[in-house]
Amino acid sequence: EAACGPQSGLVADSLALLATAQQHTTAWDGPTTGPKASPGKLVVYVAQDMRNGGVLGVSQGVQSAAAAIGWKLKIIDGVGTVAGRVSAINQAVALKPDGIVLGSVDAQEEAAAIRAAAQQGIKIVGWHSAAAAGPVQDPPIFTNVTTEAVNVAKVAAAYALQTTNCTAGAVIFWQSGDAIGIKKAEMMRDVIKACGTCKVLDYVNTPLADTAARMPQNTTSLLQRFGAGWTVGLGINDLYFDFAAPALRTAGVASSGPPRFISAGDGSVAAFDRVRSGSYQIGTVAEPLHEAGWQLIDELNRALAGQPPSGYVAPVHLVTKDNIQFDGGPKNIYDPDNNYERHYKAVWGSTAR
Repeated sequence: EAACGPQSGLVADSLALLATAQQHTTAWDGPTTGPKASPGKLVVYVAQDMRNGGVLGVSQGVQSAAAAIGWKLKIIDGVGTVAGRVSAINQAVALKPDGIVLGSVDAQEEAAAIRAAAQQGIKIVGWHSAAAAGPVQDPPIFTNVTTEAVNVAKVAAAYALQTTNCTAGAVIFWQSGDAIGIKKAEMMRDVIKACGTCKVLDYVNTPLADTAARMPQNTTSLLQRFGAGWTVGLGINDLYFDFAAPALRTAGVASSGPPRFISAGDGSVAAFDRVRSGSYQIGTVAEPLHEAGWQLIDELNRALAGQPPSGYVAPVHLVTKDNIQFDGGPKNIYDPDNNYERHYKAVWGSTAR
């Protein structure tokens, strides 16, 4: 970032976050104290859609953590529809579990069903159920586990600055009706605008559900409009680039770009492949999906023991070609090398397997 010159305010703040986000994660900065394992509980994981890589990855973490703490787990798939999610929560409540884990199920959309579950004394935790980490008052969610969306966006945008020496010509891809996504997109736009020598060329609202149909045409038309002036594509999700990359290839753009893509979430398998092979995408801010699953089980154990949530928020991590050999990268997932399983088992005590 030396070529960017001295920076202040938002740009300096974002570049500082980026420096930390690019490091190999070895130190555990999560909880080291908490209640011992409550034995023999039943937990239900209600998935927004098990086809979604993030939702699936968290479910795998929840599964291994539930086995370690000695709990029974049932997974119910909301199959990506509102009706499916309502039915999944109702089925979960009917099982009379001790706890429910919401996997990317929006708290406000499902407020009535969540309130009904809470009224029966079921403890509820969420992953990506609200825009911010921590407790949700209404509907009552003991705690919501997520990285800080604003910091994810700052890191992605800062990497656009760093890799273009603060000359980014950026196009930002986002979708309406998605609180977390909008927050990320607006922050990326703010960082690019705060860099005086950068430009936001376009701010493109494309629903993630329509990427297959829309992104090839979007990409071709942006190339025609901006040519080599389009140096960076920033997206709220890797999915945009699944369909933009082939369109660039068809248009004869070299895999090293420009443009080059950076995603502000969540680190899909395809994104890891592109980053590793240097194929258009140079970075993805990946969520620690398995670790989040362990945190969700730990938070439920705190709720069942009548203790407050841990307050832990996992730090933001950017996967690039320079660090992809660490932290689960070879397996196409961000899984920090910080021994989180061992630390959580130590908190839960001797009953933990």
